[in-house]
Amino acid sequence: MSANLNELLRDAEVAHGHLCAGQVLGVRMAMLALRRLGIDDPRKRTLVDGSLNPDRKRLVTFVEIDRCATDAIGVVTGCRVGKRALKLRDWGKMAATFVDLAAKIEGEEYKALRVVARESSKARAKELYPELEKNAQQMKAYREMPDEELFAEQWVSVALPASEFPGYKGERVACARCGEGVNFDRFVERGGERLCLACAEGAAVYYKPLA
Repeated sequence: MSANLNELLRDAEVAHGHLCAGQVLGVRMAMLALRRLGIDDPRKRTLVDGSLNPDRKRLVTFVEIDRCATDAIGVVTGCRVGKRALKLRDWGKMAATFVDLAAKIEGEEYKALRVVARESSKARAKELYPELEKNAQQMKAYREMPDEELFAEQWVSVALPASEFPGYKGERVACARCGEGVNFDRFVERGGERLCLACAEGAAVYYKPLA
């Protein structure tokens, strides 16, 4: 990748508001994935010769935790929730899967790299810098440790239907019960009606109307 670790950490700090061990992990995790996928810098709109960067829309990234690393991964990859290229699957794991849209396997399956932070990295950071407090230990060690000590890697396939792609223009429907509009096929057909997920799965709704 053309940008180096220090540059990307500065960008991550600006975007996130502070620099922490999770940010360092997220930046390095994304840098590793881009190297493995052969992507230089997906954030650039154009190349040096003025042509459009073919890698700018090549990635869709699934993150598995709603913590600091997620913001850092978005900074390095250029993937954003609003662009439908950054998708959260909150399993509470310091892990992310980087889907290469240029590496179609068959049907809706795409080749991807899943990267997981090793639990042993915390103990290793303590061994390396016992004189520092926990966050300082990890921030310093995570900058320096080799990839194989920080991360486990696994090549996987990810099913990505057209409706999950950035830029997808899907049908917009109005929920038959509440009347609210629903994008991107996020509705359920039940009893001949098209319902939003809130009306179809009431027990899963995260909010409660006030009286």
